[in-house]
Amino acid sequence: MRTTDFDYDLPPKYIAQHPVEPRDSARLLVLDRRSGCIEHAVFHDLGRYLVAGDLLVLNETRVIPARIFARKLPGGGKIEILLLHRQDDQTWEALVGGKGLHAGKRLQLLSVESEPVSLFAEILKVLEGSRRLVRFDEPVEQFLPLVGHVPLPPYIHARLDNPERYQTVYARPSGSAAAPTAGLHFTTSLMDGLRNRGVRFSTITLHVGLDTFVPVTEEDPRQHQIHTEWCEITPEAAAAIREVQQSGGRIIAVGTTSARTLETAAAQGDLQPLTGPTSLYILPGYNFRTVQAMITNFHLPRSTLIMMVSAFAGRENILNAYKIAKKEGYRFYSFGDAMLII
Repeated sequence: MRTTDFDYDLPPKYIAQHPVEPRDSARLLVLDRRSGCIEHAVFHDLGRYLVAGDLLVLNETRVIPARIFARKLPGGGKIEILLLHRQDDQTWEALVGGKGLHAGKRLQLLSVESEPVSLFAEILKVLEGSRRLVRFDEPVEQFLPLVGHVPLPPYIHARLDNPERYQTVYARPSGSAAAPTAGLHFTTSLMDGLRNRGVRFSTITLHVGLDTFVPVTEEDPRQHQIHTEWCEITPEAAAAIREVQQSGGRIIAVGTTSARTLETAAAQGDLQPLTGPTSLYILPGYNFRTVQAMITNFHLPRSTLIMMVSAFAGRENILNAYKIAKKEGYRFYSFGDAMLII
């Protein structure tokens, strides 16, 4: 297995810069992972491929406005801080952009209008590359409505006028640096319609980190150091999932984040409640224990996510589906169209 096995060419014109309206008008490529057969549909047609008793597992994490700006003290030079992982109430691991950001450097945060606010921070430690450990004088979360910007993925260059379009309609606990984008296609009316047909929903949480966009650079993907993300499956959710399994319904992961959480919880056998970090790395050859179908978007080449869906559906099937999607004019990545793998 080589990282180049998961590469493909994608001209920029295929990368969606804006979400479609309404959400469920996105296109849906349906892939049968056993036969390789493909159908083309629209996301609001999802119910055609589901039956009563199926369970859709949603990641209800909410994206925090984790991109903030500050000025260096003294001097006033403007820098950028991207919050990654909270260490305690006032300390975060962050990506920083700017010069002279060594340990001990003091910062003053700026509002979304670029005005200084009464919150200060200090660089505690220089980590690998542009990562820093940053300590704020007060918990930064209470200031995020004043200073925070939505951290859109690096391949989206267009302005997002409505930040809620980078949230799922069911987003609840805050903590992600990126959206679980497969869920962006759901509307409340679509979900109500599916429930009326006997399709069930259950929610889990995985707080998505920006490392999800980092390509694998090692020649052998098995040598890649997978990122860790915090996730949770409550006892109630675990019981609901086991009930559907026992009754013969399908467990359908909405997104790779839900799939990663479900498979982590089932690593020792039967699916169990879970709270804590996951470093599960799913590559071809992995035996899925819980997930029987998956809703997902189209992923970056050489990413751990395209490797995961290749493990689920077969590398040849995935690359062929991507080839057909380009030919048919599908939109790729976070604001793009969706796949249903059955």
